[in-house]
Amino acid sequence: MHDDHDRPAASTRTVELVVAALIFAFGATVIWDSVRLGARWGADGPQAGYFPFYVGLLICLSTGVVFFRALTSRAQSSKPFVGRAALAQVMKMLVPSIGYAVLIKLVGIYVASTLFIAFFMRWLGKSPWAKTAAVALGVSVVFFLLFEIWFKVPLPKGPLEGWLGLD
Repeated sequence: MHDDHDRPAASTRTVELVVAALIFAFGATVIWDSVRLGARWGADGPQAGYFPFYVGLLICLSTGVVFFRALTSRAQSSKPFVGRAALAQVMKMLVPSIGYAVLIKLVGIYVASTLFIAFFMRWLGKSPWAKTAAVALGVSVVFFLLFEIWFKVPLPKGPLEGWLGLD
């Protein structure tokens, strides 16, 4: 008897069909934009979209084969791609990482990084608050000194850095 966490979250066939369709859409976009740029051989040589057109065509043909094979394969139809427990572990990393990327745009990389590190240390690491605060703030301060002061590489800053005059 399987419990709910051991059940497959998706079959290999479903994942192959979805990924093939997404990559096909990418290839079709490359073809469309290549035609817009000019995908012919001009009097002075290839136009700007000539080589990308054929790369996009190759992508579409290849993913078409993958899609067809996944659609017609009996072996892949019931084979699990990922179980629910494994998918949950992936989502525990993916969702906060997407939130981190959004936070960088809103509050800058240093505040977002501090919150991101603190979140993972408390949530997954179960670290005490003092250690969490010290590491999260310490890493952001070190990165600020390293990039902004020593390497002179400006990274995205938010309102806090502007308020502190570090902009």
